[in-house]
Amino acid sequence: MVAREKLREEKDGVLTVKGVEIAKVAAALASDTRVRILSFVKQKEADIGEIADLIKQSKANASAQVRILERAGLLKTVYKPGIRGVKKVCTTSIKEIRMVFE
Repeated sequence: MVAREKLREEKDGVLTVKGVEIAKVAAALASDTRVRILSFVKQKEADIGEIADLIKQSKANASAQVRILERAGLLKTVYKPGIRGVKKVCTTSIKEIRMVFE
Protein backbone atom coordinates (compact mmCIF):
# COMPACT_ATOMS: atom_id res chain seq x y z
CA MET A 1 0.00 0.00 0.00
CA VAL A 2 1.38 3.39 -1.05
CA ALA A 3 1.12 6.25 1.46
CA ARG A 4 -0.78 9.29 0.21
CA GLU A 5 1.39 12.33 -0.29
CA LYS A 6 0.62 15.29 1.94
CA LEU A 7 -0.91 18.03 -0.20
CA ARG A 8 -1.19 20.59 2.58
CA GLU A 9 1.01 21.36 5.57
CA GLU A 10 1.08 24.27 7.98
CA LYS A 11 4.08 24.85 10.21
CA ASP A 12 5.25 28.00 11.99
CA GLY A 13 2.81 30.20 10.08
CA VAL A 14 3.82 28.87 6.67
CA LEU A 15 1.20 27.03 4.63
CA THR A 16 2.66 24.80 1.92
CA VAL A 17 0.26 23.43 -0.70
CA LYS A 18 0.77 20.99 -3.57
CA GLY A 19 -1.32 19.32 -6.25
CA VAL A 20 -5.08 20.00 -6.22
CA GLU A 21 -4.75 22.08 -3.04
CA ILE A 22 -2.99 24.78 -5.10
CA ALA A 23 -6.17 25.39 -7.11
CA LYS A 24 -8.31 25.65 -3.96
CA VAL A 25 -6.01 28.18 -2.32
CA ALA A 26 -5.43 30.13 -5.54
CA ALA A 27 -9.19 30.41 -6.14
CA ALA A 28 -9.69 31.82 -2.64
CA LEU A 29 -6.89 34.34 -3.19
CA ALA A 30 -8.18 35.38 -6.63
CA SER A 31 -10.18 38.23 -5.08
CA ASP A 32 -8.61 41.49 -3.88
CA THR A 33 -11.33 41.63 -1.23
CA ARG A 34 -10.41 38.24 0.21
CA VAL A 35 -6.69 39.10 0.19
CA ARG A 36 -7.50 42.29 2.15
CA ILE A 37 -9.53 40.27 4.65
CA LEU A 38 -6.73 37.75 5.10
CA SER A 39 -4.15 40.51 5.61
CA PHE A 40 -6.40 42.24 8.16
CA VAL A 41 -7.11 39.08 10.13
CA LYS A 42 -3.41 38.16 10.09
CA GLN A 43 -2.77 41.19 12.31
CA LYS A 44 -5.63 40.62 14.79
CA GLU A 45 -8.75 38.54 15.19
CA ALA A 46 -11.80 40.29 13.79
CA ASP A 47 -15.54 39.74 13.83
CA ILE A 48 -17.77 39.86 10.75
CA GLY A 49 -18.85 43.44 11.53
CA GLU A 50 -15.25 44.68 11.53
CA ILE A 51 -14.57 42.84 8.29
CA ALA A 52 -17.72 44.30 6.70
CA ASP A 53 -16.52 47.79 7.66
CA LEU A 54 -13.06 47.06 6.23
CA ILE A 55 -14.39 45.97 2.83
CA LYS A 56 -17.29 48.46 2.87
CA GLN A 57 -19.88 45.75 2.23
CA SER A 58 -22.79 44.25 4.16
CA LYS A 59 -22.24 41.69 6.91
CA ALA A 60 -23.86 39.08 4.63
CA ASN A 61 -21.33 39.78 1.87
CA ALA A 62 -18.45 39.81 4.35
CA SER A 63 -19.63 36.50 5.75
CA ALA A 64 -19.75 34.99 2.24
CA GLN A 65 -16.16 36.12 1.58
CA VAL A 66 -15.02 34.71 4.92
CA ARG A 67 -16.72 31.39 4.14
CA ILE A 68 -14.66 31.06 0.93
CA LEU A 69 -11.43 31.67 2.85
CA GLU A 70 -12.55 29.23 5.53
CA ARG A 71 -13.29 26.47 2.98
CA ALA A 72 -9.81 26.95 1.54
CA GLY A 73 -8.38 26.50 5.04
CA LEU A 74 -6.97 30.04 5.19
CA LEU A 75 -9.15 31.30 8.05
CA LYS A 76 -10.64 29.75 11.15
CA THR A 77 -13.83 31.00 12.75
CA VAL A 78 -15.18 30.63 16.25
CA TYR A 79 -18.26 31.97 17.97
CA LYS A 80 -17.73 34.19 21.01
CA PRO A 81 -20.20 35.95 23.30
CA GLY A 82 -21.17 39.38 22.07
CA ILE A 83 -23.33 42.19 23.39
CA ARG A 84 -26.43 40.64 21.81
CA GLY A 85 -25.94 36.90 21.44
CA VAL A 86 -22.82 35.51 19.82
CA LYS A 87 -20.50 36.90 17.19
CA LYS A 88 -18.43 35.09 14.58
CA VAL A 89 -14.73 35.86 15.05
CA CYS A 90 -12.10 35.09 12.42
CA THR A 91 -8.46 34.23 13.04
CA THR A 92 -5.54 32.89 11.06
CA SER A 93 -2.09 31.67 11.93
CA ILE A 94 -0.92 31.77 8.31
CA LYS A 95 1.74 34.37 7.57
CA GLU A 96 3.03 32.93 4.30
CA ILE A 97 1.69 30.65 1.57
CA ARG A 98 3.96 28.50 -0.58
CA MET A 99 2.74 26.68 -3.67
CA VAL A 100 4.95 23.78 -4.69
CA PHE A 101 4.66 22.56 -8.28
CA GLU A 102 6.06 19.05 -8.70
